[in-house]
This record gives sequence, C-alpha cells and structure tokens, in this order.
Amino acid sequence: MKSPYATVHYAGNDFLIAIPPRGHAIPLDLDGQRSAASSPLELLLIALGGCTGADVISILKKKREQVTDYRVEVRGEQREEHPRNFTRMEVRHIVKGRGISEAAVKQAIELSNTKYCGVSATLRPTVEIVTSFEIIEES
Repeated sequence: MKSPYATVHYAGNDFLIAIPPRGHAIPLDLDGQRSAASSPLELLLIALGGCTGADVISILKKKREQVTDYRVEVRGEQREEHPRNFTRMEVRHIVKGRGISEAAVKQAIELSNTKYCGVSATLRPTVEIVTSFEIIEES
C-alpha cells in the first residue's frame, strides 16, 4: 500500500533518500561539492519543468500538432543571502516538429501557467516565473 505522504530519510555521508507518495526512491546529495545527486532546490526546477512540460505536450497532442521533439529548460535565480530561495525562474519551451502552430504553443503554455500546473501556482506567490518558447521546423 502506498504511503499518502512523502518521507525523507538520512542515509549517511550527506545523502538523503526521499520517498514520494508513489514510492519511487529519489537520492538527494547535501554535499554541494560532490554533486552525486540532485539537491532539494534543484528538484524545484525539475518539478516546474516536469509539471508545465506535461501540460504543454498533452495540449499540443490534443491539438494534433506534429511534435517530434520537446524539451523544457528551467533556470533559477537565487538570493545571495540565506535562505537562498529562488526569486525568479525562467522556463523555456523548445518544440520541434512539422508545421507547428505558434498560436497553439502560446496557448498551451498560457493554459499550463494559468490553469493546470500546480507547481507554478505554488511557486508564483514568491517567485517570478518568466516563460518563452522556440519552435524548430523539422524538414
């Protein structure tokens, strides 16, 4: 039976093991010099990219856009002083395909930002989220 909550367990040597409600283990590296796994703040970047990416690709598929490749790049700006929270995140959507509609991509990103993505809704009160996109035509 799945746990209805996330747990985080100290595994020694500056590692944590996170177990989200679905039960898949995620290692976290607290040693910034070693970088053997993601840090907790890096997971916020991944969460935002994954959330909006899932929305955008789903919407583009429903619109029958011929997407052959899609990626989301998320960059975060942090405060210099502690807590080193993010103050701004830049989200860039790169869509590759044949005859992709610019209007469809704009609408998909807008719907994700304003209606569907729970991660951006959670971050938005304290983080400025700026989005952009690029369409690459595939021959």
